[in-house]
Amino acid sequence: MKIFKNLLILIGMFSISIIPFNLVAQPDLSKLKGEIWKITEIWEPEPIVIVPGNTNREAPSDAIVLFDGSNLDSWVHKTGEDAEWSVQDGYFTVKPGSGDILTKQSFGSCQLHVEWMSPFIIESEGQGRGNSGVYFMENTKLGDTGYEVQVLDSYNNRTYSNGQAASVYKQHIPLVNASKKPGEWQNYDIIFNAPVFSDDGQLIKHAYLTVFHNGVLVQNNVQIQGYVKFIGYPEYKAHPSRLPIKLQDHSNLVSYRNIWIREL
Repeated sequence: MKIFKNLLILIGMFSISIIPFNLVAQPDLSKLKGEIWKITEIWEPEPIVIVPGNTNREAPSDAIVLFDGSNLDSWVHKTGEDAEWSVQDGYFTVKPGSGDILTKQSFGSCQLHVEWMSPFIIESEGQGRGNSGVYFMENTKLGDTGYEVQVLDSYNNRTYSNGQAASVYKQHIPLVNASKKPGEWQNYDIIFNAPVFSDDGQLIKHAYLTVFHNGVLVQNNVQIQGYVKFIGYPEYKAHPSRLPIKLQDHSNLVSYRNIWIREL
């Protein structure tokens, strides 16, 4: 009997030791004075107050403006030289043959807003029509790499589905084709969650992308399989946690305006 009593005591002590911390830490219900709903109220931390843009053309107050319509001071060619794309009337246009441009700042996970327009005059078809691209985490040390959201004139322009406008290039087909006519301004609102690598270069967490094209959800938190490749399958290569954003020179006269970013 004594052995049995000692066993019960040990079991009781063990049971107390494994009570979850959240149960121990709950407030004293007797002090809530009938306001039991307060048990699930969390007051800290308090979200920082920002001022949202009043129109689609205005950036929120906590955004970093990458192009305000006046100059390309926030951009540079991958060679380190000044960006040569032409700026006029509040927007800038690809200068074919001059090369891609990159942000001078580096970014990781972020919210990016970018407006773009394919040429009004249609001169080609498929991938040759209004082609450019928005690349996240461009790593020039590894060559032309990045996680690309395709820019293309996909209005009545059939091409491979994972290469049309708002696709994650050669990885994810957009849920719908929300393209406007060539010569009309379009917009992307993109949520990019950067990948994570271990100290020895192993992938710990994939990158993910959510894309709204002209206000329509077209990529819903899709998993990125690696850096974009025109030939072959995507693959991850370990890289820093912050890298530039790139806009692609694909020899088409694609224009951009109102570009801003919020770091996450």
